[in-house]
Amino acid sequence: MRQEKLFPPEKGRIGTDESGKGDYFGPLVVAGVFIPEDQQDVIKELGIRDSKKISDNRVRELADLLKKGYKHSLVAIGPEKYNELYAKLRNLNRILAWAHSRAIENILEEVNCSVAVTDQFGDKSFVLNALMKKGREIELIQKPKAEEDLAVAAASIMARAEFLKRLYFISQDLGLELPKGSSSLVEEAGLKLIKLHKAEILDKVAKKHFKITRRILASLKG
Repeated sequence: MRQEKLFPPEKGRIGTDESGKGDYFGPLVVAGVFIPEDQQDVIKELGIRDSKKISDNRVRELADLLKKGYKHSLVAIGPEKYNELYAKLRNLNRILAWAHSRAIENILEEVNCSVAVTDQFGDKSFVLNALMKKGREIELIQKPKAEEDLAVAAASIMARAEFLKRLYFISQDLGLELPKGSSSLVEEAGLKLIKLHKAEILDKVAKKHFKITRRILASLKG
C-alpha cells in the first residue's frame, strides 16, 4: 500500500520557461517560479503574460516584483558554456531539458510542490530523465503555448529580464551594443566584432551553431 506523505504538497504549481534560445548573442536563461494557488488573481492583476507581448522595460519591472514575492530559480548558461555543451550534446533540447530540470529542482529544495508546467520542446522524457530524485516525484505537464499558464508566463518574464541584463553587461564589456534576435543587424554586429577582436570572440558572446556564424565567416573570406 502506498504511504501517504507526512506533509501534503503546497497548493500551486511551478512554471518554467526560457529566454535567449532564438538570440544569437547572449546567454540561454531558464527561469522557474512557484505560484501558490491563492495567488493566481494577484498574478493576473499584475498583468503577467507571455514576455514576448510586453516591452523590455515592463519585463524588468515585473521581474523585480516577482522576484520579491515568489520562490524562484534562474539557470543561466553563458555563451562559452553553451558552446561547450552544444559541442558535446549536439542537441539544443537536451540543454534545455537540463536547465529546466535544474530550475524545478532548485525550487523543490524550498517548496513542497507536486506539479510543474513547462513549454513543449522535444521529447518529454528529456526533462524527466534530467530530473533528480526529488523532481521525479513531481507531475510534469508539458504543452505547446504553455505561456498561457500564469506560472509559465511569470517564468518567461523572469527569464527574459535576466537575459536582457546579461546581454547588456556583455555589450558594456565589448563597448558595442549587441542586438537581440538573429536578424541582419545581428550579422552586421558579428562582423564588426570579428574585425575588432578576431573570430575567437564569438566563443564568448554568441551561440556559434547558428547559421549566422557561417555567413559571417564566409563574408570575411569573400
